[in-house]
Amino acid sequence: MLLVLSEEQRAHLGCLPSLVDSLVSGAGELGRLALELLRHGGAPRAVETAARSLSVDAEALQRGLDGLSFLLAESSKLMISETDFQDSVHVLGFSDELNKLLLQLYLDNRKEIRGVLSELAPRLPSYHNLEWRLDVQLASRSLRQQIKPLVTLKLHLSEDGDQTAQVLQTDPSTLLHLIRQLEQALGEMKSNHCRRIVRNMK
Repeated sequence: MLLVLSEEQRAHLGCLPSLVDSLVSGAGELGRLALELLRHGGAPRAVETAARSLSVDAEALQRGLDGLSFLLAESSKLMISETDFQDSVHVLGFSDELNKLLLQLYLDNRKEIRGVLSELAPRLPSYHNLEWRLDVQLASRSLRQQIKPLVTLKLHLSEDGDQTAQVLQTDPSTLLHLIRQLEQALGEMKSNHCRRIVRNMK
């Protein structure tokens, strides 16, 4: 699976060759800074301080780090193979030496990056219980004969040991449509394509 890079991401990654050439420690220092950016987020002051200590332009360093952290994060998230990583980077037109440095940086840090990404993933509430009630309005002052059904759902959710409840109300046709969509999504999860994606995400 190859990475698809936007024009903006390519432009950010295009800063890497000049940055690597201007740094005494080369790509190793850039890789360390990119990993720090992934762990703690982009702090402009930290980038400015690093740019001053490395004697490089702060804006170019920020763009290069953004591009490099995106490349490492997406590659690690998808767990792309060594060959696919090389092919994804090859289209950027870097030197063979820089391509090898980037590959080594990816191979050495992908497990750690996946750990950081899993910590950053939002913790979503999980299903605990569901209560429901069907109400039918048979008449009103303006309409003597009518049938207006309403389904009231009380959804109990668990999040970090705490339980919350959400009350939802809908008509039966919307509820049936929602059920059909969920069944279709569950059916999609059984397809080979989705199974392959889930395997790569683990």
